[in-house]
Amino acid sequence: QVQLVESGGGLVQAGGSLRLSCAASGRSFSTYARGWFRQAPGKEREFVAAISWCGSNTAYADSVKGRFTISRDNAKNTVYLQMNSLKPEDTAVYYCAADLYTRTMVGGTAPYWGQGTQVTVSS
Repeated sequence: QVQLVESGGGLVQAGGSLRLSCAASGRSFSTYARGWFRQAPGKEREFVAAISWCGSNTAYADSVKGRFTISRDNAKNTVYLQMNSLKPEDTAVYYCAADLYTRTMVGGTAPYWGQGTQVTVSS
């Protein structure tokens, strides 16, 4: 059974940092692009960041550029999201995802999803 499991969410003050992890099991995603999405209360899910299978290409939503960094460790089948300079508007449930192509996730969809981890940024 394929599973994507996020961890690392929590409560942090504005200006603080968090590092999210997403570990995959059930199959190798080393040849898949990996990504992060988020959904705030009352809002639609939105793309946050994506990284190509080899890590050479990344994409970010404008709202997180310069503050968030996506990375991956294919040996661990894991993708990370380093979030710095967090703002209250970053509060959301963060989901990791996987797809063959980065552009698919930039477009807002993916076939594989995790269950999500809550990130709350207090002002």
